[in-house]
Amino acid sequence: MTDESTASIERAFERHEAYEREGDAFVVSTTAFDGRVTAVDGGVYTVTVRLPTIQATTVDEVGDAVADGWFDTLQRRLEDAPKATRATVELARFDVERDGEDVFVTYGFESDDPDRAARIAKTFVEYAEGTYVEGVIPGYEYESPVADLLERASQGEGGGTPL
Repeated sequence: MTDESTASIERAFERHEAYEREGDAFVVSTTAFDGRVTAVDGGVYTVTVRLPTIQATTVDEVGDAVADGWFDTLQRRLEDAPKATRATVELARFDVERDGEDVFVTYGFESDDPDRAARIAKTFVEYAEGTYVEGVIPGYEYESPVADLLERASQGEGGGTPL
């Protein structure tokens, strides 16, 4: 990446109110889950979101069949993230992987406009969080941060949670 393209990417993300710099990444500070963005080689962006597995956030024991079904559904729904943007975005990369009690979602895309890339990346992180909350299974007792997200959703203008 040239010094000028690096500088323009850094300026775009630093100007955006949703990001905080953390080493080589920009962390989305407006969501409950960890979402971070890195940029390499002239406009190639990688967005990584770390979500808890359904078992990691419930007080109750979740059976393997339920946990696997939840994960499969989450994975299929997360692939639609580009439809949530106000831009035409083709994913160069899309991965959803479980690692212990974490689910790592990775989106890769290209953009030659750093300001647009910052908006797209934030949308991907928000989409992952919203999709997660929509996929919460009723009947379990949830711990933070999911319990907090559900509480906020139930106090929203529409009244009621997305369940």
